[in-house]
Amino acid sequence: MHKHKVPLRKCVVSNQQLPKNELIRIVKNKEGIVKVDLTGKLNGRGAYLKKDIKVIEKAIKTKKLDRHLETSIPEDIYNELLGLFENE
Repeated sequence: MHKHKVPLRKCVVSNQQLPKNELIRIVKNKEGIVKVDLTGKLNGRGAYLKKDIKVIEKAIKTKKLDRHLETSIPEDIYNELLGLFENE
């Protein structure tokens, strides 16, 4: 039985190497529009965040995503990220 190689990506806040399915991808496309990419397939520059409420809150406080994607992240993107954790 052949095991699939699990792709690893680095969280821009915690700097941890984690399997892709444990991370949330945020994408900035060519037009400069920032989106939360839950499929992992949208075109554009991506940044990964660990699926952890503390990491999201730290990203908001430190503006790490803004620097990584070289743009200012709209408030509603952060609200969408925080909304992913309301069910947990």
